[in-house]
Amino acid sequence: MSTSAPNLSELLVQRVYKWTGKRVQNLTVEIGSGRVVLRGKAKSFHIKQLAQRGAQEVLPNTKLENAIVVE
Repeated sequence: MSTSAPNLSELLVQRVYKWTGKRVQNLTVEIGSGRVVLRGKAKSFHIKQLAQRGAQEVLPNTKLENAIVVE
Protein backbone atom coordinates (compact mmCIF):
# COMPACT_ATOMS: atom_id res chain seq x y z
CA MET A 1 0.00 0.00 0.00
CA SER A 2 1.51 3.36 -1.01
CA THR A 3 1.20 6.63 0.83
CA SER A 4 -0.48 9.32 -1.23
CA ALA A 5 0.91 12.86 -1.30
CA PRO A 6 -1.86 14.47 0.82
CA ASN A 7 -1.49 11.83 3.54
CA LEU A 8 2.28 12.17 3.49
CA SER A 9 1.98 15.97 3.73
CA GLU A 10 -0.31 15.63 6.74
CA LEU A 11 2.10 13.20 8.39
CA LEU A 12 5.01 15.59 7.83
CA VAL A 13 3.06 18.54 9.28
CA GLN A 14 2.08 16.49 12.32
CA ARG A 15 5.67 15.36 12.90
CA VAL A 16 7.06 18.89 12.52
CA TYR A 17 4.47 20.19 14.98
CA LYS A 18 5.40 17.40 17.40
CA TRP A 19 9.09 18.32 17.24
CA THR A 20 8.51 22.07 17.46
CA GLY A 21 5.59 22.21 19.87
CA LYS A 22 3.57 23.87 17.06
CA ARG A 23 5.94 26.84 17.09
CA VAL A 24 6.14 27.09 13.29
CA GLN A 25 3.50 29.47 11.95
CA ASN A 26 1.84 29.05 8.55
CA LEU A 27 3.58 25.70 8.02
CA THR A 28 3.22 24.20 4.57
CA VAL A 29 4.87 21.14 3.08
CA GLU A 30 5.48 20.84 -0.65
CA ILE A 31 6.24 17.39 -1.97
CA GLY A 32 7.83 17.19 -5.38
CA SER A 33 9.86 14.75 -7.38
CA GLY A 34 12.32 13.36 -4.86
CA ARG A 35 12.30 16.37 -2.55
CA VAL A 36 10.33 18.08 0.21
CA VAL A 37 10.15 21.81 0.93
CA LEU A 38 9.18 23.16 4.36
CA ARG A 39 7.78 26.70 4.43
CA GLY A 40 6.55 28.83 7.30
CA LYS A 41 7.76 31.21 9.99
CA ALA A 42 9.65 30.56 13.22
CA LYS A 43 10.95 32.82 15.97
CA SER A 44 14.37 31.13 16.19
CA PHE A 45 16.85 29.08 14.21
CA HIS A 46 16.47 26.37 16.84
CA ILE A 47 12.79 25.95 15.97
CA LYS A 48 13.70 25.90 12.26
CA GLN A 49 16.24 23.16 12.95
CA LEU A 50 13.74 21.13 14.99
CA ALA A 51 11.25 21.35 12.11
CA GLN A 52 13.86 19.96 9.76
CA ARG A 53 14.66 17.12 12.15
CA GLY A 54 10.99 16.20 12.40
CA ALA A 55 10.65 16.00 8.62
CA GLN A 56 13.86 13.97 8.32
CA GLU A 57 12.46 11.51 10.82
CA VAL A 58 9.63 10.72 8.40
CA LEU A 59 11.69 10.82 5.18
CA PRO A 60 15.34 10.28 6.09
CA ASN A 61 16.55 9.62 2.53
CA THR A 62 14.70 12.43 0.75
CA LYS A 63 16.24 15.77 -0.23
CA LEU A 64 14.83 18.39 2.14
CA GLU A 65 14.78 22.13 1.61
CA ASN A 66 14.07 24.07 4.78
CA ALA A 67 12.62 27.38 3.58
CA ILE A 68 11.21 28.32 6.99
CA VAL A 69 11.85 32.02 7.63
CA VAL A 70 13.23 33.05 11.02
CA GLU A 71 11.77 36.34 12.24
